[in-house]
Amino acid sequence: MDLVVEPRLCIETVLGEHTLKVVINGGRSHYGSLIFGLLVLAGILPSSSSTTRRFQFNVEWKNVTRLCHTKQLLTVNGKYPGPTINVNEGDNVEIKVRNSVARNTTIHWHGVRQLRTGWADGPAYVTQCPIQGGHTYTYKFTVVGQRGTLWWHAHFSWQRVSVHGAFIINPQMPFPFSTPFQAEIPILLGEWWNEDTEMTEKEMMLYGDGPNASDAYTINGLPGSMYPCSNKDTFVHAIERGKTYLLRIINAALNQELFFTVANHTLTVVEVDAVYTKPFRTTAIMITPGQTTNVLLTANQFPDSTGMFLMAARPYLTSVFPFDNSTTIGFLKYEGTFTKQIISPYTSLPHTLPRMEDTTFASTFLKNLRSLASAEYPCNVPKRIDKRVIVTISLNLQDCPPNKTCKGYKGKRYFASMNNQSFVRPTMSILECHYRNISTNAITSDFPDKPPHVFDFTGVDPVTQNMNTEFGTKLLAVPYGTKLEIVLQDTGFLNVENHPIHVHGHNFFIVAKGFGNFNAAKDPARYNLVDPQERNTVAVPVGGWAAIRLNADNPGVWFIHCHLEEHTTWGLAMGLIVKSGQGPSQCLLPPPNDLPSC
Repeated sequence: MDLVVEPRLCIETVLGEHTLKVVINGGRSHYGSLIFGLLVLAGILPSSSSTTRRFQFNVEWKNVTRLCHTKQLLTVNGKYPGPTINVNEGDNVEIKVRNSVARNTTIHWHGVRQLRTGWADGPAYVTQCPIQGGHTYTYKFTVVGQRGTLWWHAHFSWQRVSVHGAFIINPQMPFPFSTPFQAEIPILLGEWWNEDTEMTEKEMMLYGDGPNASDAYTINGLPGSMYPCSNKDTFVHAIERGKTYLLRIINAALNQELFFTVANHTLTVVEVDAVYTKPFRTTAIMITPGQTTNVLLTANQFPDSTGMFLMAARPYLTSVFPFDNSTTIGFLKYEGTFTKQIISPYTSLPHTLPRMEDTTFASTFLKNLRSLASAEYPCNVPKRIDKRVIVTISLNLQDCPPNKTCKGYKGKRYFASMNNQSFVRPTMSILECHYRNISTNAITSDFPDKPPHVFDFTGVDPVTQNMNTEFGTKLLAVPYGTKLEIVLQDTGFLNVENHPIHVHGHNFFIVAKGFGNFNAAKDPARYNLVDPQERNTVAVPVGGWAAIRLNADNPGVWFIHCHLEEHTTWGLAMGLIVKSGQGPSQCLLPPPNDLPSC
């Protein structure tokens, strides 16, 4: 089946007794300003009376030293991590990105819904062609109905290892939790490689092996004193006793889910993925790449003479592949303690930091997450669905091609797939093909809505049973407004594993999770349709499944993929087409004039 395309983009609205009808057909419009003005007049786009926040991003190299290794690191504005974007709910946002390096790049605003502005979403070859070296592109979008902690990152190759930062949306209404806070502390968790990660990725794909593990985890770009040469590269933040702080925690790591804790302090979870939750207290959190978690911390302890309380993050391990078996630490330092600050490399870890294999803690923590479901912040989970899609998530062993060297298990190559389809990014923008009526056999809308073969998904022998995956760019297409359920089913090929699956362009509700195989006859009876957690990235349980529901009300093409970068590179991804609806607010907007070309 060929790619579903819009026959023409027709934007129609009523102005008094008259009808304004703008028809854009193929090609890049030479009447962009006129059309933009008409759309503003029609109320389809925000007017200039709305606040517009403008930012400048310059993608550039910077020499950075960690663990006694200095290397050129790709950065935005020379900062690692990158600058924080701070806007208000309802703002128009314009971010001009200048690519000053001889590499392609794009930027994704992770979790921003991009209502009808898919051109600003960012994944390379899905919603745009990359920004080439020496070129610029201005991402323009409006933050609608969202507030809280999100983040931004590069969405080309493995560039997000260093090209990332926080994206904060200040709410229009007061915070709904009863405990007020006096200050905010951003906590960006990441990974550091001494080697060039571009070469790490290339070698992985050249030989079909797993990637080299990172050399350190980081807190706000700093590995902490448990690593070599890192006493001075340890994050320390001053706090005052008696005050409450909002920690905005972001997992920006490439390939690792993480546990996080603060010694002797209780964390109160109040938000995940920029959605308020019913508050609950915990000693630690589990957070996957792509996710954000806001917690309240009250400085109510009596410190010793150093005034220091350790915070730590280490991996949540569900894979048999090599990994970085280390821990990053930082400190919260109570003010008013005057002992000279001494950071020792031999620091004992908090007892509240879960063990690396602690799936019980991870599962319990995630089960405690519930939507606020209040009158001000309702939980709009679809009670009934129009379509259910069951998607297997697999790691695959592929036979080695003739005359090639393969270094995966048994001399084969590693790939990954969804419903045994390994996603291949085309050499053009899928969204442009969809919008401009470009039909190609390379991009089709026949992604299978159920596994091609039914078997004991989580009970297979991990090394003796395998399926060679198929390669292509197959998309799932649904009409505007479809109430869609996607059941994400882990499989046991190579090993069962926890997978963080991110959906672009939509929030969704996690109505149920379970271990083993999803049972369509029994499991829906225990769905939570009252206050399920709302997110943009779901942790599919190791050896289990997760059922999510969403309202497909955002026309365009949207990437769905694992946020473990090695798995996305291996093909663990798919695309979702939401067709335009009937009214003016249900249509994809025209592309900007500066949209990059391939």
